[in-house]
Amino acid sequence: MPSKHSRRTVIKNFAAGSAALIAGNPILSSFTSPDKSEKKLELKGNINHSVCQWTYNFISVEELCQVIKNIGFNAIDLIAPKDWPTLQKHGIFSSMCYHGGKVSLTEGWNNKKFHELLIKDYSDVIPLMKKAGYTDVICFSGSRNGMDDETGLKNCVEGLKNVLPLAEKNGITIQMELLNSKVDHKDYMCDRTAWGVELCKRLQSPNFKLLYDIYHMQIDEGDVIRTIRDNQQYIGHYHTGGVPGRHEIDETQELYYPAIMKAIIETGYKGYVAQEFIPAAKDKIASLKQGVSICDV
Repeated sequence: MPSKHSRRTVIKNFAAGSAALIAGNPILSSFTSPDKSEKKLELKGNINHSVCQWTYNFISVEELCQVIKNIGFNAIDLIAPKDWPTLQKHGIFSSMCYHGGKVSLTEGWNNKKFHELLIKDYSDVIPLMKKAGYTDVICFSGSRNGMDDETGLKNCVEGLKNVLPLAEKNGITIQMELLNSKVDHKDYMCDRTAWGVELCKRLQSPNFKLLYDIYHMQIDEGDVIRTIRDNQQYIGHYHTGGVPGRHEIDETQELYYPAIMKAIIETGYKGYVAQEFIPAAKDKIASLKQGVSICDV
């Protein structure tokens, strides 16, 4: 997928309701349908696997459900309420939900002017998640825009405290994603694990965690395995991605994912690890299967 198809762009399209197959899209010419005769992966069961929908947005959610069933796992990340019925039809779990309103990486909890809208969005989606049987929903800090880290922390605490009691009551965990501000998301505030951990400490809620994106944190701070071990109690979800380039997590990149997955397992983690690389190979479904296989330790 060309680099211009960033997650920010896809999220904007997603929020506007555009997601399915687009006739004539050149990406589709490289899409290889799964061979139904091919065996599913024999997964070890130590890692709960998922995939982020936006990285495979050149096929419909319906088709992605079938693809992952054919590979041998059953969860998709970053799904809003409008697509939950499709997942449920196929017996696929929404391992990380979006709320149903405007989704923005830049307009987040660190800015008070967005609190009213965010409180409504999360207050609306949490009961729906409870009814659907889902447990995790993503959130974002937003951009700094000249704001210092301490003010951002205070604003996030003030805003999130309005929705955390509802999350706690319904058994929902709100997870703030760590994103790099060096390459992909310039000026994003929650770009260091230490900042996110401090937010967790101030909120003092078991229903607020960090979504530790391995790709993003390798870029901004490195030392991935030590960071995971030292902060395991604050991490509630993981995303993958190859560095550099955010492509396949194979031998072409600098991270060794089997060791990272073993470290995650050793912490006692029982949640999901979602593939969030942008497939560059011609057979993009084979890339997804390979990524799951690499992480299945």
